[in-house]
Amino acid sequence: MARIIPLSEGSFTVDATKRFSPFRLGTDNLQDRPHGSLLVEIQPFLVITDRDYILFDAGLGFRNEDGVLQIHQHLIDHGINPMEITKVLMSHLHKDHSGGVSAADPITGERTLTFPNATYYVNNEEMLYAMEHAGKSYLAEDIVLLQQRDNVVFTTGNGTIDGYIHYELTGGHCPYHQVFLVDDGEDKVFFGGDVAPQISQMRSRFVAKYDYDGKRSMELRQEFMERGKQEGWTFLFYHDTKEPFAKF
Repeated sequence: MARIIPLSEGSFTVDATKRFSPFRLGTDNLQDRPHGSLLVEIQPFLVITDRDYILFDAGLGFRNEDGVLQIHQHLIDHGINPMEITKVLMSHLHKDHSGGVSAADPITGERTLTFPNATYYVNNEEMLYAMEHAGKSYLAEDIVLLQQRDNVVFTTGNGTIDGYIHYELTGGHCPYHQVFLVDDGEDKVFFGGDVAPQISQMRSRFVAKYDYDGKRSMELRQEFMERGKQEGWTFLFYHDTKEPFAKF
């Protein structure tokens, strides 16, 4: 049976510059942030199956006060050695999902992949698009190592990994966004990245201005919810720390 561990990095505001600033619920005031700031929650997931320790997206790549990568600390707090991660499945490469793909050593400045023993799965066209559009939403320095390492698999279209992890190219949120369904014979766990980011968005016919194709994303949410209901999927919500995962 698959074990699901949400790795919440907390709440942040993001403004027109696409900078993510920590936001303490209950003490900070959204009105004090730059005009038009959006409140977002950031939450990668670890799913443990009989075969793998799977990380879904990599978070912001922030370090805690002790200089430890936040995502590493969360894993350690759950009794997981970050070196045990076997697969990192990337829905897309926007910086709030890929900031934790690699990290620069605080002393030497040398950059390494944060999960060196894992195989990273990244959509090939998304990689090329991210490097071409590096700037606000995509940070080249976080992801460029993916093109230089041999433990990275570049996917195209739809397919299956190791016979039980299915990926689908969806577009919607960005042109080459992909989603994943882990089906180990017992459980079906679905990670929809930013086409299924929150439970509230699943339940409403919501078109987001920040999506590349908001209408397509809305349609995808409806489609996935129907499929998930029929097949008993557990949905993982990257931007919903209040209700990290759910079945419909």
